[in-house]
Amino acid sequence: MSGKVTNIDEMTLSGTKDGKISITTVSQPYGPKSEPVASIGISLQAGAEEPDWKVHIPKANIDAVIKALQKAKESL
Repeated sequence: MSGKVTNIDEMTLSGTKDGKISITTVSQPYGPKSEPVASIGISLQAGAEEPDWKVHIPKANIDAVIKALQKAKESL
């Protein structure tokens, strides 16, 4: 990942001792001229330099992902 990372929010990962969910934006994540993305990272331990899992969501997909997550929440 080559772009600038901007921290948006961080929260405790439920069900873990010290895990966290981090939300960032990344400009030019795949090199020059690549579109910015929102990034959701999951770290199972505090102090990790990089998340254990990460997903990049293009701006055009954020609303649909939020809607799908709301449906998933309702079904839990």
